[in-house]
Amino acid sequence: MSSTTETRRFEAEVAQVLHLVTHSLYSHKEIFLRELVSNASDACDKLRFEAIAQPELLGGAGDLHIDVSCDREARTITIRDTGIGMSRDEVVENIGSIASSGTRRFLEAMGSEQKADARLIGQFGVGFYSGFVVADRVTVLTRRAGAAPDTGVKWTSDGRGEYTLEDVSLPERGTTVVLQLKDGEDEFLEDWTLRSLVRKYSDHVAFPIRMPKEVAGTDADADAATDGEAAAAAETGSVAAPAWEAVNDASALWTRPKSEIGDEEYQGFYKALGHDFNDAAAWTHNRVEGSQSFTTLLYLPAQPPFDLMMGGRDERKGLKLYIKRVFIMDAAEELLPNYLRFVRGVVDADDLPLNVSREILQHNRQLERIKGACVKRVLDLIEKLGRDDPDKFTTFLKAFGNTLKEGIVEDSGNRERIAKLLRFSSTKGEGEARDVALDDYVGRMQEDQDAIWYVTADGHRAAAGSPQLEAFKARDIEVLLMSDRIDEWMLGHLREYAGKPLKHVAKGELPLDEAGKQKLADAAGAAAPLLERIKTLLGERVDEVRVSARLTDSPSCLALSEWEMAPHLARLLRDAGQDVPEQKPVLEINPQHALVRRLQGEADDARATDLAHLLLEQAELAAGAPLPDPGAFLQRMNRLLAG
Repeated sequence: MSSTTETRRFEAEVAQVLHLVTHSLYSHKEIFLRELVSNASDACDKLRFEAIAQPELLGGAGDLHIDVSCDREARTITIRDTGIGMSRDEVVENIGSIASSGTRRFLEAMGSEQKADARLIGQFGVGFYSGFVVADRVTVLTRRAGAAPDTGVKWTSDGRGEYTLEDVSLPERGTTVVLQLKDGEDEFLEDWTLRSLVRKYSDHVAFPIRMPKEVAGTDADADAATDGEAAAAAETGSVAAPAWEAVNDASALWTRPKSEIGDEEYQGFYKALGHDFNDAAAWTHNRVEGSQSFTTLLYLPAQPPFDLMMGGRDERKGLKLYIKRVFIMDAAEELLPNYLRFVRGVVDADDLPLNVSREILQHNRQLERIKGACVKRVLDLIEKLGRDDPDKFTTFLKAFGNTLKEGIVEDSGNRERIAKLLRFSSTKGEGEARDVALDDYVGRMQEDQDAIWYVTADGHRAAAGSPQLEAFKARDIEVLLMSDRIDEWMLGHLREYAGKPLKHVAKGELPLDEAGKQKLADAAGAAAPLLERIKTLLGERVDEVRVSARLTDSPSCLALSEWEMAPHLARLLRDAGQDVPEQKPVLEINPQHALVRRLQGEADDARATDLAHLLLEQAELAAGAPLPDPGAFLQRMNRLLAG
């Protein structure tokens, strides 16, 4: 065959990743083997899936396995799989360019980390590059299943910005990765080291991971050299048949009875599945029998995976769908709603049609029933964590509470159940601690209290110090302090809980008894000339000026209509480029406050104007609204302070 060889440069982002892994990643070097074995497993999964519709892809060789070997003399490690393989174009797309990998987000995460760490690699789909953590040259030999032997591809790079592509003849499908180890990485040339790493990270890969069989009386180095030569022979097509043995369990953990699986095995499977070094917070393993049979193994992470934080809602790989142990797809969107995207695990169904396409899966009624069961299991698991381990539950909510709040908007059927799981700060809580459940609040409500009261702000201190709380504190009414950006959006959909309406302390009229209403009316009547004067002085800056029932200590605050957006949220949306209509605020004043009394008795119109604007601007600041003219505000303050 005619050989075509060319040299290409990596895309800029890939070159940055390669620079990082070759110069900055020093800890957890062993991660390279987990990542390359995981890639090999994915390749076998893809072939098994495609072979459902195209059995000819197996070419009579249905044995899917992964071989790992080392050659101490040549200083190489070889990982070979009998999976789907790649064409020349796929090699360029998957290795030489960004494609759909998480490379950009990986770089962003690495930039935010004080110390670079190889453990991040696997969480961004850039696991192939981890080979350069220990190798100064990587060679890939690959041929796609179903393609002719002379369509093989050889890819080689030293990780310094360029790679070469060469057409080669390969007798078998699949991919072989050969790592030429750097000086000082001799530990990975030990057979026992590689075996222990396979068992540690990849024991539950669903395909046999084979290594050269240890034979008594045979020099281990010679065996390893033979295996290295066998791997290298893939390029020339020569045949070598060493004795191989599986070194991993190669069984689907979720298919085994729960009574036979220990916590250590569950945690080990989670770490391999989620590319996580930390233990899972909790898990649930269930088998459903009946007209529709399926198995679920679902995990709650202890900390947010980096792909969740960086990829967010648009790229989710939390759950894997299997049908009778055949991997079908990363089907997180089909199996769990967005607000549970932090969950990791597998779902293995018995009776979904194997030849179903991705589009049909999205509308499959059987899959919807599985999705409903998964949601129930996850919410059950979170509730159980809250009952059994409050400390872990608090840590979990700190990591995933805001993500869970999205379910209030997205999952109306489980809205109250999700709300029951949330925790908030409160005026009767311990500082900034978010330890108040809605059930706790309802249980402490006063006999004549008919609503759950809350306030929203940019941060806890702003919420706790809001002047709109003063009347509630005076009456000993508890108020929930909401300070997350998502809260205002969430509360627009959580209108009630346990039959009690949720109300913002700044919105609408406060519930007053007849005596309170009369007192407010009398105060408003007495202050009518002052209210009119302030309205005139402020002009178009306000919609209305009125006496407040909310204030006891502060001179002024803003009041909102029932459906009006909080000022701090409007500011955030404008900063994000959203078109938010301007709203004239309603200014409420406390006629008994010294500043208001000073304005009332001020004969100089210029000083009265400064005082009126100061009342409005401090109310805007307390509510999180931006000042339209900070410079003018400072000048007014200086004039008033100077007398």
